Amino acid sequence: MFTRPLAELRGSDAGEFGGKSANLGELLAADIPVPRGFALGADAYRDFVRATGLEGAIAAARTRDPDDASKTIGEAMRFAPLPDAVREELGQRYEALGEPPVAVRSSALGEDSHDATFAGQQESFLWVRGVEHLCDAVRDCWASLYTPRAIAYRRDHRAAEEAMGVAVQQMVDAEVSGVLFTCNPVSGDPSMVAVNASWGLGLSVVGGETTPDDYLVSKVTGEVVRRTVNAKEIEYVPDTRGGGTVRREVPAERSAKPCLDDAGLAALVEVGRRVERHFGSHQDVEWAFERGTGALLVLQARPVTALKEAPKLSGSALSLVMSTFGAGKPPDAAE
Repeated sequence: MFTRPLAELRGSDAGEFGGKSANLGELLAADIPVPRGFALGADAYRDFVRATGLEGAIAAARTRDPDDASKTIGEAMRFAPLPDAVREELGQRYEALGEPPVAVRSSALGEDSHDATFAGQQESFLWVRGVEHLCDAVRDCWASLYTPRAIAYRRDHRAAEEAMGVAVQQMVDAEVSGVLFTCNPVSGDPSMVAVNASWGLGLSVVGGETTPDDYLVSKVTGEVVRRTVNAKEIEYVPDTRGGGTVRREVPAERSAKPCLDDAGLAALVEVGRRVERHFGSHQDVEWAFERGTGALLVLQARPVTALKEAPKLSGSALSLVMSTFGAGKPPDAAE
């Protein structure tokens, strides 16, 4: 089979399903609340590459200019159909999930490990509806292996096989979302939990459109050491007219309000401690409080890849740290 339920995955499956999907399986094994879903393995990607005859172009990309290679491969992938067996199995898994709106997230092999900083280089797609759009999103995730940035990064770091799994999860309509680090991401202080939070989905923060609230909480006593509330003027919410998300302004009376109270912070610190305890290392955790229910869900977790003065961060984690913990690039931060 090309797919597995997330709940059946463990860390040992990262070599076939990618680090993101394997970590989600580990979270579920530890009874951490994670949205339901399934993972697509790298064999589906390999079958797609063979079916489209792209082996030669991909091999050539290792020596060609990244921009040229990206254009060639991207154009070949963009309209190529998924193999019938992959499409059929995706449809069956999606139907078994109840055909809800889903997040379709890249899960590259080697990503989200202690010595990898691939996170943020490949694409994810939110509020995908219907099996045809799901298949399109999967193909677009695969194509994101071949952005100029991703090609150059793998070449510079002599990365392993270019292959990708994909995580498919039921979407969370987030009233508040953000990221937490189970250490201070600037000083590396292991006694602190750093939390960034904003209204709606996290797209506005990752895109630099808003500055999230910033909290620093003692992991030992639960004391809020720092609480900085910012004007969060933009949020992203589901597009009720179809798939995807829409950007909207936050009303002034809500914009300047803190989006987390002490109970919410305490819940985040507790879940951060549980995630850290399960993996045995400091973690960068994406989370969301569901609109209506208030349920706290963990969307993904990855190791913080350094524990000294400024851990190496990447993707959305780096964007959040840069926007809230001060100007200037932290030493050794990953691009």
